[in-house]
Amino acid sequence: MKVEDIRVIGNIGAGTMGHATALQFAMKGYPVRMVDTSQESLDRGQALIEHDLGTFIDAGLVPADEREAILARIHAGTEYGALADTDFVIESVLEDMDVKHQVWRQVEAIVSDQTILATNTSGLSPSGIATVLNHPARFLVAHFWNPAQLMPLVEVVPAEDTDMDMVDATVELMNRIGKHAVALSAESLGFVGNRIQSAVIRECLNIVNRGIASPQAVDDIVKYSLGRRWSILGPIASADLGGLDVFDNISKYLYDDLDNQPGEDRTLKAKVDAGQLGAKTGQGFYSWAGAKSRGMIRDRDRLLLQALVSDGENQSAGQH
Repeated sequence: MKVEDIRVIGNIGAGTMGHATALQFAMKGYPVRMVDTSQESLDRGQALIEHDLGTFIDAGLVPADEREAILARIHAGTEYGALADTDFVIESVLEDMDVKHQVWRQVEAIVSDQTILATNTSGLSPSGIATVLNHPARFLVAHFWNPAQLMPLVEVVPAEDTDMDMVDATVELMNRIGKHAVALSAESLGFVGNRIQSAVIRECLNIVNRGIASPQAVDDIVKYSLGRRWSILGPIASADLGGLDVFDNISKYLYDDLDNQPGEDRTLKAKVDAGQLGAKTGQGFYSWAGAKSRGMIRDRDRLLLQALVSDGENQSAGQH
């Protein structure tokens, strides 16, 4: 399968991630077959799609006169049979191996043998998911980052038996819909982004638990130093610029003092056991109740949207 052969998209799931992936493809001209388990789920997804599309139009990322054409490209339903003519299928369902196995068994029985099959899992093994497939060579991960409509990155991860031509086609497809796709050479637990994120969060909580700094102080330090720098150059390029001899000397005395406890994080477990799950329950390390917390989420989305606008302007400038 070449990217030029991909004309119709199958999109399984209309929730937080699924509605966003459907919209991304539709905005770039692809007909989308969006499937979910109930009409209620599809209606919620449609409302999210219309909201996000309105946001893009207001930001000048999508012409207002394209709104109806974009929405018309998304055909929603509850039957997997709608995927029969699709060339690329992406799945965003519950992060449960049994559920994903059930979904992919049904999908493979309907689509052609050439259709690329992609899971939007954030960490489950693609090789583990692919064990139920008769043609695993066309199966891979296309991991969008949340919020998928605003975050550019898509990690493209091969399973053990994936044909690398499928990886290349998927990378090109993701780039065509305006994402920044990065292919991994091999699968790993958590892929790359979540491995780095987990290492950072573990040390952040270690700092808080040792009384070195408060959660707010840790967040401010990251936002106004590493966060700024890494949004321009990644950590490895930054190390090159800082001098590898400097980083080597730091590692000699600092690595042994960093948290390296295996297994479940005790601080996170205590929060979960107490029902303090963060924004979804109103309390985590921060209080997420009231107008202030809603403002924090709005500010995050506004700044991510501004970054997308800037990305588009920079890309246009580079073409002239």
